[in-house]
Parts: sequence; structure tokens; C-alpha cells
Amino acid sequence: GFSMAEEQNLASLLLHCAQLSNGIQQIQCIKQIMPLVKKMDQNSACDPMVKACLDILGETYFSLGMKNPLKKVLASSLNGLPEQFMTLAVQSFVCCLREELKTTDVYLYRKVLDNLASCVEDFSLGTITLNILFSVLPFLQFLQKSLLDIQEENRQNHGNRIVQTQLMHDLLIAIKVSMMFVQKLQENFQGSLWKHHESSVWQSMCSLLKSSTSFLMDATLLQTVQTTSGLAVILFTKAMYEPVEELPSLISDLLLGSMKHAGVPVWFVNNCGTLCTEELSDAVLLFLSHGALAMLEWKNGSMGENGEKLLLDIASVLLSLSSELKESSMTTSLSRILAIWTNSALAALVSGSPNLKIKLNGNSNVIGKLLEYIYTHWEHPLDAVRHQTKLIFKNLLQIHRTTITGFSEKSDPFFARLIKHLLSLEWHVKGKYASLGCLVECVGTENILQLDRTIPVQILDVMNDQSLAPYASDLLETMFTNHKTHLTLSFKESTWIDQWHDIWVSPLLVILCEGNHDQTTYIIDYYLPKLLKCNPDSLSYMIRILQASADANQGSCSTRGALGALMACLRTARAHGHLELSNIMSSGLVSTECIKQGLVHQHNQVCIDALGLLCETHRSTEIVSVEEMQLIHFFMMYNLNSQSPSVRQQIGSLLRKLFCRIQESSQVLYKLEQNKTKQELLENSAERHPLGILQQYKDFMSSVCDRLFEVLFPGSSHPTRFSALSILGSIAEIFSVPKGQAQVFQLDQEIDSTRVQTLIQCFASTFEEVKVLAFGLLMKIRDVALNLQDSENLDLLFQAAMDLSTSTKPYDCVTASYLLNFLVHHEGLQCICLGKQVEHNPQMDEDISVSTVEKNTLSVIKLLLVNVEEEIFQAKKSLLQAAASFPMYGRVHCITGVLQQLPFNNLTLVTEWKEMVARLILMSYRLSAVVSPVVQSSSPEGLIPMDSDSESAGRLQMILHEIQPQDTNDYFMQTKILKEYCEVEPEKLSDHRPVENICTEMRGKERQTCDVTAQMVLVCCWRSMKEVSLLLGTLCKLLPSHATSEPSDGLITVEQVKNIGDYFKHHLLQSRHRGAFELAYAGFVQLTEMLSRCNSESLCKMPEQWLKCVLEEIKSCDPSSTLCATRRSAGIPFYIQALLASEPKKSKTDLLKMTMKELLSLAAPLNELSSVIPQVHALNILRALFRDTRLGENIMPYVADGIQAAILGFMSPVWAVRNSSTLLFSALITRIFGVKRGKDENAKKNRMTGREFFSRFPSLYPFLLKQLEVVTNTLNSEAEELKIHPSLFLLLLILGRLYPSPTDGTYSALSMAPFVPFIIRCGHSPVYRSREMSGQALVPFVMVNEVPHTVLSLLEGLPDSTSPCIRQNNVHGTLLQVFHLLQSYLESKQLVSLDFQQGLGDIVTCIRTKLWLAKRPNPCLVTRAAILDVLVMLSTHLGKFQKQEMQLLGFWEEMNRVISDSELMSGIPYSSAVPGLIQYLQSLTKLVISLLSVSAGPDILSSSSPVAKKIAKPPLSVVHLLHCEFHEVRLLALEAILLWLKQINSKQIAEEGGGVLCLLIDLEGTLLTVALKEKNLQCFCKVGGTGCFFSRYEMMSEMAGLGFFLVLFFFFLIRSLPSLDCTAYFSHILCLQISEEVLKKWVQLIDYFCGDEQQTEMLLAAAEVLKSMTSFILTNEKLILGLTDTLAMWKCVVLLLQNEDLVVRDAAAEVIQVAQSEKKSSKRTEFALRVVNAPMALDLAFGILCELLQRWGEIHAGVPILLEWLLGDSDLKRDSETSEEDDYLFDKGEVNFWAEKLTHVRQLSKHLLQLISMTHLTLPDHRDLNRLSRIALDQAQLVGHLLRALPPTPEFSKTAEFTRLAIQNERISICLKILNLLKSDDTCKNENLEK
Repeated sequence: GFSMAEEQNLASLLLHCAQLSNGIQQIQCIKQIMPLVKKMDQNSACDPMVKACLDILGETYFSLGMKNPLKKVLASSLNGLPEQFMTLAVQSFVCCLREELKTTDVYLYRKVLDNLASCVEDFSLGTITLNILFSVLPFLQFLQKSLLDIQEENRQNHGNRIVQTQLMHDLLIAIKVSMMFVQKLQENFQGSLWKHHESSVWQSMCSLLKSSTSFLMDATLLQTVQTTSGLAVILFTKAMYEPVEELPSLISDLLLGSMKHAGVPVWFVNNCGTLCTEELSDAVLLFLSHGALAMLEWKNGSMGENGEKLLLDIASVLLSLSSELKESSMTTSLSRILAIWTNSALAALVSGSPNLKIKLNGNSNVIGKLLEYIYTHWEHPLDAVRHQTKLIFKNLLQIHRTTITGFSEKSDPFFARLIKHLLSLEWHVKGKYASLGCLVECVGTENILQLDRTIPVQILDVMNDQSLAPYASDLLETMFTNHKTHLTLSFKESTWIDQWHDIWVSPLLVILCEGNHDQTTYIIDYYLPKLLKCNPDSLSYMIRILQASADANQGSCSTRGALGALMACLRTARAHGHLELSNIMSSGLVSTECIKQGLVHQHNQVCIDALGLLCETHRSTEIVSVEEMQLIHFFMMYNLNSQSPSVRQQIGSLLRKLFCRIQESSQVLYKLEQNKTKQELLENSAERHPLGILQQYKDFMSSVCDRLFEVLFPGSSHPTRFSALSILGSIAEIFSVPKGQAQVFQLDQEIDSTRVQTLIQCFASTFEEVKVLAFGLLMKIRDVALNLQDSENLDLLFQAAMDLSTSTKPYDCVTASYLLNFLVHHEGLQCICLGKQVEHNPQMDEDISVSTVEKNTLSVIKLLLVNVEEEIFQAKKSLLQAAASFPMYGRVHCITGVLQQLPFNNLTLVTEWKEMVARLILMSYRLSAVVSPVVQSSSPEGLIPMDSDSESAGRLQMILHEIQPQDTNDYFMQTKILKEYCEVEPEKLSDHRPVENICTEMRGKERQTCDVTAQMVLVCCWRSMKEVSLLLGTLCKLLPSHATSEPSDGLITVEQVKNIGDYFKHHLLQSRHRGAFELAYAGFVQLTEMLSRCNSESLCKMPEQWLKCVLEEIKSCDPSSTLCATRRSAGIPFYIQALLASEPKKSKTDLLKMTMKELLSLAAPLNELSSVIPQVHALNILRALFRDTRLGENIMPYVADGIQAAILGFMSPVWAVRNSSTLLFSALITRIFGVKRGKDENAKKNRMTGREFFSRFPSLYPFLLKQLEVVTNTLNSEAEELKIHPSLFLLLLILGRLYPSPTDGTYSALSMAPFVPFIIRCGHSPVYRSREMSGQALVPFVMVNEVPHTVLSLLEGLPDSTSPCIRQNNVHGTLLQVFHLLQSYLESKQLVSLDFQQGLGDIVTCIRTKLWLAKRPNPCLVTRAAILDVLVMLSTHLGKFQKQEMQLLGFWEEMNRVISDSELMSGIPYSSAVPGLIQYLQSLTKLVISLLSVSAGPDILSSSSPVAKKIAKPPLSVVHLLHCEFHEVRLLALEAILLWLKQINSKQIAEEGGGVLCLLIDLEGTLLTVALKEKNLQCFCKVGGTGCFFSRYEMMSEMAGLGFFLVLFFFFLIRSLPSLDCTAYFSHILCLQISEEVLKKWVQLIDYFCGDEQQTEMLLAAAEVLKSMTSFILTNEKLILGLTDTLAMWKCVVLLLQNEDLVVRDAAAEVIQVAQSEKKSSKRTEFALRVVNAPMALDLAFGILCELLQRWGEIHAGVPILLEWLLGDSDLKRDSETSEEDDYLFDKGEVNFWAEKLTHVRQLSKHLLQLISMTHLTLPDHRDLNRLSRIALDQAQLVGHLLRALPPTPEFSKTAEFTRLAIQNERISICLKILNLLKSDDTCKNENLEK
């Protein structure tokens, strides 16, 4: 029996469970109850106690929410009940369900629906609904009722977005539940009892079907609801339809719209009548197709023939929809449904008929169309569509495989065709990668490699483009993984690995060593990890190869070299767990020195990789070794000052990983330590002891912090501060102390008052990001930081903040805001505020519960508010004085700042805050009223005369009274009468205000006059407007957004929010100053975002009302309107953008649709004058909307209409309309083709195939065609006068952005052919640029195989020399089109060589008949140049052919004739002013060069035919070109020479007189003479470049080798200073017997070139000279120039190493590289750092210098000079006087981006001290030292005096001066310290001697 105890137990457990508040405990409790129930026996089933318990469990189940885990636990427990209790449980559930189904409140339906869904899901239906008849009918009736009720409620709530969204989701659930229920019904009820048409179940089903149909047809519902209804309609019909076999044909008829009512059951027509009778919309067709695919059974051919027909019908419907549906959500759905179709087709094929296999074969129509769909959509902007397209392609291949079972896939023609087709596409087509990947999986990598072995290299080359890198690396991964599998299967042993390495690893290593920065970075990020993952053993192969050349090839500032590649491979391998660092270091594979060199490498990325190698590990708890810590220290000495933001960010994140590792491994060590017994400790003491390691960690972290605080010295650069602060921030975050956990390190313990002071001083930085970081760090250590501030200091800081908040310099108020935000956390702030405050609220003091921050914030805001209110009152009297002495914006900025860090959700002083908010809003309106007249005037920028005399000041006042916006709508209607303000007589001024009065008012305090410039007034006004907008935006956020809270709970009322909205509207529509309306927009966006979330209905509808109003105002075009029609409509586009962007993304975007419809209708031109202004506004607003990324894909459906409006607007007679149309057009081109990243106008990246373009914007096809026709008709009139059609250029711009694709297939209705004749006719345009564009635009419209034919017909259209009337424009246009067509033809890869050669042959033959155009009979130089360009291209291409046929030899001969007839041979009779001359000469030169290369080809040289012999002697030589008077010709010749030299250099060919070498014989002499005479800088640089090569060749004469390079560089320098005599110099250098005085001059010259203000080119030239002189002068054992001059040269190197420009620093670092390389080669042993970054180079430079002083034995003379460097030569007196003058408004003082005086001072002093201590230096000659001491002491005194003279907190009020003095102070003290050392040593030694 069931004992009483157990029964009690059950009840008490249930009670206990109900009382628990923790969900997890409740779940455990229920799990205890169930075993109890299972233990009971039969008898107890009747026990009322048990019944009660089951009832309770039932109630509990239904009361729980859908997502509650307890619900699932209950369900699974009840499912496991023994039989006897099951019926009881079912009864109690049925009772509960009955209750549930009685619900009538629409808003409670959701809960009931959720419960029904849970029941159906959680319980097997058989068990729970034994009471079958009960369950079906009420269920269905409830569902039927719920659907109708929700639909009705939705109708009533139209317009209330939030309620409607809620109801939509309820509706969705209701439909889903009814579907679920019907599916279960079908599974569980065999037989058709319920199919009697009278039965109530049947009636309910009919009702459900009817509802679903109406939802499906209702376009106002959410798309998800419609989609689900589509599924429901098919499901319900399937359940009710008899006979089932006929169902597919019924659906087919529905989809194809061929419904015959004869055979359709009456019930179907009654319930789904709309589907049968109406024409179905695209969306409905889509959803029905989806329903059919998802709900019908496609497997095992159960639907027979009809099913197969339906499958094909669905495909044709879907593919026809693809060109119709334009909305992004629909496009996405369509691609998803097509993917589902391919899955269904695969399922159907398995058991399908042979007929279906034919219909779905790869060569069939359906598959062809699907391929078209794929090609059109694989580059779609929507990610989801691209993804689905890839799936469709993958399935499509599977479908084809299924249809050809039994045949070999490898040799299948369909696959072969696809592969060829894909490989022929350009690599920038993203779709190509995924598709090739799918094909590789089908046919294997080997087959693809057989077609082209270079594919892996081609793909690696693509990887310098980040947008393509991920695609490329995925494809490579697919290929090499597949290849590895294939090879391992074919070769049983491991012989395959070498072959695999050759293909996949070797090209990678080459690129890593020599590739450009981007390419190597992306390959390392994307490709390398995948390669190592596929085959980890490759790592040792890579290390072996790279290690061998790492020392020799260390890279440079532009390439990684083998060393960099090694670092990258090691880093990746360690991060992915393929190697242990300690292993490689101990095995000697990689030395510490090698990593050191990596850490200070000149190439940023090598440093990062070396750092990554130390910081990134596979295990996050791996212990950090001592070596790693030392290397990290070394890294931090030289890399914190990186100018590249990305490098700084990477350093930060890598060090963060290291700190996390320290933190996590220290936790492990603590645990180890606790768990160890004494015994173990003794045994393991030999290894690293846990406590020892922890101590090392602690010391390491402490010294890292020391280093980081140390670099925040005065004058440290912005990058240094940024790095140091962000690293300190991450340390504070990672080592924050959780309660009860030992922490290895705490930043708090490292903080003292000077460090806090340093951090606070960072607020004074001119860079906002430094302020942000410093503030963030102070907040993390706020307890310590605040405790260290005493009250006096607090007072000073607070005063400084208040002063800064009213400074006239705009960036000062930002500093003030950060200071206040920091001080607000200090307990003592309130007293200080109260001391300064007039009004005072005693209640705040007593209330203890109020947090410090809240009290302080309130006090600070009060104080600021009182001040600003007083200032506004003053500004009303005189805006000028306000602008000059107390601009109000700073105060408002501080108020906003303090408000933003207040926790609004838990405030205690609510009433005070409400009052405060009201006061703030009022203040904002007042301030805005004072300053808005300036911002709204028609030309705010120039409002004030620049003079300070009283007269103009008076005039200014008058202007301020009279300004009204001048550019209202009458701007276009009537001529403007300019009021001549300047002629106002002085008497009239007195009406306004007496003149003297103004002057005194402006003198202000201390009677010091101040000039108020226009800029000051404007800045004061627009910044005040900006701050007001941001403050109001912040205040709007205070409106409570929760449905529960009453509006009265909020700190701001609904009424106030509406007023703020009106304020924004007023200002956005009337401000004329860009700063003002852009920032008003920022505030307004905060407001609109809040409106879309809030639950007050009146507020929710505001955006819609505002939009309608403003659109009405734009339409009305009322002359009195104040809307601004110039300045791109000023704030109007911003206003509309903000309103539209706030609309929820997931909604139906009705506002956007309405607005776009209105605007597009306004933008279409009507050519009435009254519609001009609305048209201008509409175009401007459209431009803003198309540029707005937040509207994303929702705006794409309107692009085509936008393009039409822009092109038509371009033809308007009104300038304003044309101007706005141009701007709109440019925005649209960017929207369609993407942002242009590169310089190349015609890069394929920002283009798309013609097919893709027209399938995305089908309406543009007829429009562009029609427009082109209109345009070309105007061109073709025979009349001679110029007719230029305005829109020609725009049309060609669009068409030129398209490019041909081999995938432009046969099924497309949008054929490109009709465009061709029109574009060809555009080539006759009289406008040069249009002819050029027509050449580019023609290319995409001619299919590749059509090109030869088209080119021939174009060439035949050219006139003969005898033609009567030759139109050069037409000739030029035609030639350009030929040029562009040929260019794309010769570049394309997919041509079979025979047709190709045949086609080219015909073209060559044809062009030879038109060669007169290239010779003198043709008077026009421009067309001569054009035909020459075509010839050059042919020549270059034909020159590549291996065997030169006779026909071609004839062609070369003709070319030679063209050249010998040309002006280059006979001398040029024109001046350069003749149009086209330069162009002609350049084209001719290119032809000469091309022929020279051909004549040096092996074929010609070895041929014996007389023609070939002729060709081998070209009429013009390179020398001839070099002596041409036009520098353009010389430049081309020099470039060719350089190219040939590079070729020789790379091939290292030295065949006697063979190849290109014969072209270069005896050139060096010519080059030197050219260099002497060369006036053009570009040419001169090129000559220099050639010198670089010549000095390397032994074959050149001795003289050239001697110093060709140096000589040239001397010229370069001398020519920049024309006063020196060139030829004299030249002879000097050649004799190398240089006189003393010339050398002196030379040193001065170099010195002069290294000056700060020199141009970069000069500095680089100087660096180059210093580098070439390093071994000869700088590091020579003998002092060739004498000590002072040599040190002067070294000082130049030091100066260059501190230059702000990275290129210059890198060039100077190469001097050190040369010096270090010498050092290495002389000593042979030590590993010397060579390729180093500038900070390291500077350190090395001082080290080398000190060593040299020892070697030269010049220590005594040298040290004083170095001490002078140390002290610097600043004249403090003069500096302090100059800084007194008033600076400009935005002048931030010296902005320091890189150079740090103290860094170089500290490095130099470090080396000096080392030198002194090593050599025990004594200085007997005191003269220099004493002089230095005197200077240093005087300066120390002066600095002290100047520092004392500064005001309190000078770091904020006089930042620049304070910094300068602090730096000088440190320099002096270091200098004095060293001087004392030298003296003291000296005196001691003297005394010793005397003894």
C-alpha cells in the first residue's frame, strides 16, 4: 500500500516546490517528486490526494511561460507516468485545457496558443487526447475564433505600430499552431470520419482554410505571416482534398493561372475563391510555391506524373518571378525557395521517371535558366542571397550528377564546359570562387590543375584585396585539401608531399618574402592557418627553407623578407597549437636575437608578427617564460610610438592576450601551490617554483607599468600616449580583483599621486581619444585616484574646469567636461560647488541615501546653469562681446557631458531632477533664440567685418539687426536687391546705438581691446546651436520607454518631448550653417529613435505627421516659405533622413514607400517654373536618402526611378536642377557600383556585368535605350553646327561601368545587341571626353567572339586618303572604339588560339590599308596619335608570338616606314602648343620602343630573310629619343631603359650581344650628358634610377661604375641650389681630389637639406647621400672630414631619424643599417640588428657614435659637442615672449605626431653615461665644460623663474608653455648631472696625481 508518510511527503514536496523562488531548485524538486509517484501501486490511483497533486501539476504546467525550462521538465516527467496514473493526468489536463479554451480576451490568446503548442509538442497526442472528440472540436473552434478575432483587432488598431506588431506575432503563432494540429490530426486519425461535409470538424477546417487564404492575400500583414499562410493553405487543402493524386495538378493550375472551375470541389471554390478568380500577385505566387515545396511529399515519386509536372511548373514560376521581385526581403525569400526547389528536385529524381531526368539534365532548359539566375545573383549585395545562390549551384551540380549516373563525371561535357567557363571569368568576380569550390568537390583539383597549373599562384595574387581574400582562401582550402586526399590515395608512400609542397607552399613562401604589405597580411590571416591545419607537417619544411635565408634576407620597410615570413609562420603555428616556442628556442632553430630583430623590424607587420609569436598561444594558461618577458620589455622600449592606428590597435590586443595569459596561468599556479604537500615542494625545487614564477610575474607587470607611466612624459607624442594609456587600461581591466581570489598583480598598488597627476594632465591633450582613454583609466582606479586628491588640489582642478568651460577655444570645453566628469565622483566636490553657488537647497545635504555622484552632478549642473543663464542674459545685449569673452557653448557641453554618465534608472532626487530638466530645456530655447539669427542668415560665414574700428563694429550691430534669410523661395522668382550696407551714413547709425558705447563694451576688463572676427562670432553661434541640439537629444532619452511606467514617472513629459521635436523641426529646416544643421540632426536622431520605441500612441505617430507636413511644404512652393533652396537644401534632407531611419527595419516601411513615391513624382521634371524649387528639394533629398546606409537594401527598388529622374533633370534649363541632378546621379552610381577604392577609373571592381545590371534594374533597359536613341539622333544630323546633348555623358558613364561576361547567356530577354549601333554613333560626338567614354562603353555590349567582326566593320568605315570630306571627330571616335575593343579582346583569356590568330590576321591586313592616317597626309595629330595607339597595342601583342610569319614581317616593315616618315626623324616643325602634338609624340615613342624590343627578339636576329634584316636595323635608336627636346619623349625612353635593365637584372643574361642587352650598349655616356642638361625633375629621377643599375655592372666602363650613382645625386643636390657652379663641381668629383673648402660647402649643403622645413623629396635625397657616404665618411676608421664636420653629418642623421615623416625616418634608418652591416661583417660573430625602425635606429646611432669616438680617439673633443646636443639650443627668453601673442581660434599649438625631444635626450644621456663609466673619462680642458656649466646653470635659473610665473594649474591654462619648460628642465638637469660626473672624476684624479 501507499503509506501515509509517503503521501504526506508528496504533498509537502509540492508545497516546498511552490515556495521556492529559484527555478533550478524547483526543477530538482520536481525530479524528486516523480520517483515517488512511480513507486505507488494501483490502489492509490483512486486516492484523492494523488488526484489533487496531479491537478496541481497540470495547473502549474499551464501557468508557466513558453520558454520556462520547468515546463519541459514537467512534460518529460508526466510522459513517464505509469499507465494507471496516465488517465488521471489526462483528465486533469483536459480540465485545464477546457478552462484555457474559454479565454475571450484577444491579448491573452497568445498564452493559450503557446500552451496548445506545448501540449501538441511535449506530449504524444495519443496519450493526452484519449478524449478524442473533446480535443479536436474545441481545439479547432478555438483556433478558428482566435484567427478571426486577432484579424479584427488588427484592423481596429491600424496605425498603432507597437500593438500591431504584437498582434502580428500572435497571428503567426495561431497559424503555426493550427498547422501543427492538423498535421498531428492526419498522423493520428486514419479514415475520413471527419470528412463528412456536415460534421463540425469539417466546418472548422473550412473556416481555417478560408482565414489562411485571406491572410495569404492580405499584403498589409507582415511577410512572415503571409509566408506561413502559404504553407497553411497547401497543408489544409492537402488534408481535405480527395483524391490526393489530383492535388498537384490543382496547385499547378493555381500557379499558372489556368484554373478551370469544372473539376474543382465546391468547398475549395467557396473558401479559396480569391485564389481561383483573381490574378495572383507575385508575392502570393511565391508563397504558394513555397507551400507546395515544403508541404507536399516529393520523395519516392508518390505524386506520379502530375507531381513531376508541378515540380517543373514551380521552377518556371519562380524563375519568371526573379526579374519581377525587387524588394530585398522578397529577393531573399525567392533565393531561399529556389534552394528548397533544388532539394525537392534532388529528392524527386531519386525515384523519378527517365523523362524527368532528361528535363533536369545539365543541358536542359530549366537548368540553363537556373544557371542564369546564379550568374546574375552570385554578386548580389545581400549576403543571404549570395549564400543561397551558392547552395543552389551546389545542388544543381548534384542534380546533374544524379541524371548522369553510370557515366564518368570527370569527362562529362557539362562539367568540362562549366569549368572552362568559370576559369575564363575575371578573378574579381566573387561568385567564381564558391562555384569553383563546388566544382572541385565534384571533379577533383587535379582535373582543374591540368587545365592551368598557375591557378594557385593566380588566386594568391588576388589576395591583396581584402574583399576577395576570404573567398580566395576558402577556394584554395577546398583545392589543397581535395588535392591532398587525391595524392595520398594515388601514392601510397609519402612521396606525394614534395609535389604538394611545390604547388601549394612554395608560391606562398615567395609571396611572403617579397609580396606587398596587404597581400602578405591577408595571406597570413586567411590562408596560412588553413594550410597548416590541413597539413601541420609542412611547418618544418617552411621553417627549414626560411631559416636558411633569414639572415641574408632581412627584408626592408616595404617587404618582409625571409625573416618576416619566418616570424609570420611561427606566429600562426604557435597560435594554432602546431608548435611550442620553448622547443624551438632551446633546439636553436630560432635564436633570441632573431626574434629581437623581428621585434624592432622596419616593417610594421614583422614587428607585430614577432610580438604575436610571444603573446599568442593555443593554451590560455601556458606559463610565460623569463625570455618572453625580457623580449616583451625590449619590444616596449621601441614600439609604443607607432604612427599607424592599426599597428597600435594590434599591439594593444596582443599585449592584452599576454596579460590574460599571465592572469589565467597565475590562477593555475595558486591552485598548484595550495594543493602541494611539503614533500613535493622539496622535490620540485629544481624546476621553476610556482611562488617564484608568481613573483616574476609580479615584478614583470610592475616594470611594464613603470615603462608605460614613464613614456607619459611632457611632450610625449600622441601615438605614445595613446598606446600607453590603452595598454594600462587593459591591465586595469584584466587584473581587477574579484572577491576572495588571490591576484598576482594590482594596478592600484602602482599608483601614487604623481601618476594620478600625470593621468589628469592627459586631459589637456589636444586629441580627444587620449582624453577618453585617460578618463577611462582613472575611472577604473577611481578609489585610489580620488583618495590621492586633497581638498586644495580639488579646488584648483574644479576652478580650472570652470575656467576652461568658458574659454574661447573650442577644444577647451571638452577638457573641462572630462575634468568635471572625473571630479563628480569625489566626496568633497559638493562643498566646493555650494561655496560658489548663490541658491542652495539644504534638503540635499541631509539625505544620506543619495549617491555622491547624483548629489555632485546636480550641484555641478546647477552651478553651470546659473552661469550660462547669466551669460545668455549678457549675450542678448551684445553677441559680439559674448563671442569674444564668454561663448556659452562650453557650459552647455559640460552639462551634457555630466548628464551622460548619470545612472537615470535609479535616481533618488526625482523632483529636483524634474525641475532641473525643465530649466535646462528653457535655457536651451533661450540660448538658441540668441544665436540662431546668425546661423539662419543667408551667408553665416561672412557676417562680420574683420576690422576692429568702432565704425565697422557699429555697422555690424546694424547688420545683426537686419539679417533675414535671403535665400528663401523668391530667390529664384525675382532678382535680388542687394542692400548696400556699406553706404550707410554715420548719422543713421545713431538710430541703432551710439558708437562709443559699443567700443567700450568691447574693451571689457582691463580696457584691453579685442578683435572680434567673423569666425569667432560664427563659431560661438553654431557651436552653441550644436550643444543645445545634443543636450536636447540627451534629455529626450529620459522619457520612460517601458509600457508599465506612467508618463508622470519620467523626468521629462510627453508635452516637453513634442516641443523639443518642434524645435528641431524649426532649426533643421531653417539653419543655413552646415555645422549647425548637421549637429541638430545628431540630436534629432536621438529623439526619433526614442519615438519609435516609446509606447505613447500620440508620440509614435509624430514622425508620420512631421513627414507629411514637410512634404506638403516642399510641394506647396509658397514664396513666403523659409525653406532653404540653396546649400543642397541645407537641413531638409537631414530632417527627412532622421524621420525615415527611425522606422523599424522589420516593418513594412510604409513611411519610406510614401516618401519615395512623393519625392520621385516631384523630381520628375514638369518644366513649369513653379515646380522648379520642389524639384530641386526632391533631388537633394533623394540624394541624401540614397547615400544613407541605414536605409540599406530597402531603398534599392527605387534606384532605377532615381537614375531616370537624374538623367531627365540633367536636361533642365534651370541650373539649380542640373546641379542637383548631377549630385543625385553621382550618389546613385556609388549606390549601384559600390564605393571607388582605387585610382583606376576603369577597374573592374566597381563594375558589374550588363546582365546583372539590367536584371536588377529592368526598367532602365527600355529607358536607356530610348534616351540613347534620342541622343544619337541629334548627333547624326548632317548639319555642321555643334549639337551637344546634355545627357549623353551620363548615359555613357553608366554604360561604361558595365563589362562583358561570358555568362551573358542565351536565355536573357535583355539582349545587349540593340545598344551597339547607338553607342557606335556616340563616337561621333564633338566632345572629346564623350568620344573616349563611348569607346569604353562599347566594350561590354560586344560579345567576345563578335569583336574581330565589329572591329573590322569599324575599320572599314574609316575614310581613305582620297575621301572628299573627312570628319576628324568621327575618325577619332571610331579609332578609340577600335582601341578599347581590341584591348579587352587581347586581355581576355578564353580564346582558342587558331580563331584568335585568324581574327588578328584579318585586323592587321585591314589596318594596313588605313595606315595613311598615321602619316603626314593626315593633318590631324590627335587622330594620328589614336591610330598609333592601336598599332602599339597590336605590335606589343604580336611581338609575343614565338614564330614571326611573313605576313607579320610585312607589318613590322610598314611600322618602320611609319616611323621613318614621322617628324621624330626629320625634326619637329611645330611648337608644343599645337593640339595633340604631345599625345602624338608619346604614341610615336611607344611605337618606336615596341619596335626596338621586337628587333632585339631572337626570331628576328636569327632570321635570314632580307625583310627581317631590315627590321633588325630600326630607323631610330634609344639615344635619338634621349636627345629629343620634349621631356615627355625622354621620360618614356628612360622608363623603357629602366624596364630593360630590370629584365637583364632578373634574368642575369649575359649572352654576347643578344637580346635587350644590345640596345643598351654605350648608353652610360649619353645618360651622363643627359643628366647634366636635364631640366625636368621626373626625367632626372629616372636617370638616377638607371645609375643605380649601371654601378652594378662590370661590363660598363670603369668610370661609370666608379660613382655614377653618387655623381648623379650630387647633381640633384647642386641643381636645387643654382648658385653653385655645376661643371666645376663635376670635374672635382671626377678627379676625387676634393679641396677642403668644397667639402665644407658640401657639409653645409647637406646640413641645409636636413632642415625641418625642407620638402620631403629634399630630405629623402639627403638621406640617400648620407647612406651612400656612410662607410666612406661616417664610420670610416679615419676622420676624413675632421671631427666637427663628421659630427655635423651624424647630427643630420639624428635629425632625419626624428622627422615627422615616416618615409624620411625609414630612409635615415638605412644609414644605420649600412653601419650595422659593416660592424657585423668586421666582427663576424655577433648578431647585429640591421633592418630596424626609427626609435631603435636612433638608439643604435648614439651607440655607434660613442663607439666611434673611442675608435677615433676623440673622446675629449667629442663629449662636449654631444653635451651641447643634449642641452639643446632653445632661447627660452625669446620663446616665452613670442607665445604671449593671441593665437588663432583653432590653433592647437604644436601638435606632436611623432618626434619626442625627451626620448632622444634620454637615449643620448644613457650612452654618454655608459661611455664615461667605461673609459673613466677625465677632461683636463675645462674651458668648454665651464662654459657649458655656466649656460646650464643660467638656464636652470631662468626655467625656475618662468615656471613660478605661470598661473595655478598651468597644464590646463598654458599647456604649450608648461610642456616646453618641463622638457627644458629635464634636459638641463641631465646635462648638469653629467657635467658634475665629469668634473668630480676630474678633481679626484688631479688630487691623486699631486699625491
